[in-house]
Amino acid sequence: MNTLTVAEPPQLASSQYLSFMLGQDMFAMGILAVREILEYAGVTPVPQMPPSICGVINLRGTAVPVLDLARRLEREPSAISKRTCIIVVEAEGEEGPLVIGILVDAVNAVLDIPGADIEPAPRFGAVKADLLHGIGKVSGRFILLLNVQHLVSTLHLQEFVAHIP
Repeated sequence: MNTLTVAEPPQLASSQYLSFMLGQDMFAMGILAVREILEYAGVTPVPQMPPSICGVINLRGTAVPVLDLARRLEREPSAISKRTCIIVVEAEGEEGPLVIGILVDAVNAVLDIPGADIEPAPRFGAVKADLLHGIGKVSGRFILLLNVQHLVSTLHLQEFVAHIP
């Protein structure tokens, strides 16, 4: 006897997100964009970068720009602590893939968030809606789901990255 497997509707499919803290707020980003997580060991400042770029790190011989997510979201940056991390992500830039580090206060865990528990991004509040995929609900708590692609593409970093030695 043949069995028919019915796929879950796309809006109900579970997705994995890497959760992290920025101040007292929990954020998350799709795990597929994440390449690695690094312990914070400092960044090298580079002149004439956008204000939200705090500098570059040396990642196996390649200069990778580091985005201060707090500044990008127009928040007060937190003090660097032993839990501060850089999440290295890959996003599509205007001229191909772009690798960038994102400075966060602490990385939490990988979460499975079913599509049914994700609401559309609100059109109000301190975070611009286009920077969010939506808001996830996990254990009665809201988690802001960042749109990494939009976050990176709106920086127009490609022109700056080409000039980093």
